[in-house]
Amino acid sequence: MRTSAALAVALGLAALTACKQNPQSNAADNIEANAENVADNITANADNEAENIQAQAANEAAAVKNEAENKAEAVKSAAENKADALKNAANNSSDNSTSNTTDKKKH
Repeated sequence: MRTSAALAVALGLAALTACKQNPQSNAADNIEANAENVADNITANADNEAENIQAQAANEAAAVKNEAENKAEAVKSAAENKADALKNAANNSSDNSTSNTTDKKKH
């Protein structure tokens, strides 16, 4: 949008000044206008490329962060499962020893 507006203004000015200038001056003005348009296009392309690079970097960073969070959650879950298994084993062992003691008292 910015480039097309600049191009329209440049062409309009070139058309207005063309009436009062000689051919060499017109050619010089056209060269200058074209150079400005090329420079504007290069700047716009660079801005777009920079935005794309930043967006891609942000996406990659988010993906790495998500992967790390998922791995951390998996490790945490595995640790909790192991702790629960150990608690259950300890409770079962305690229940069995209590049961054996009670059985011995009955005999």
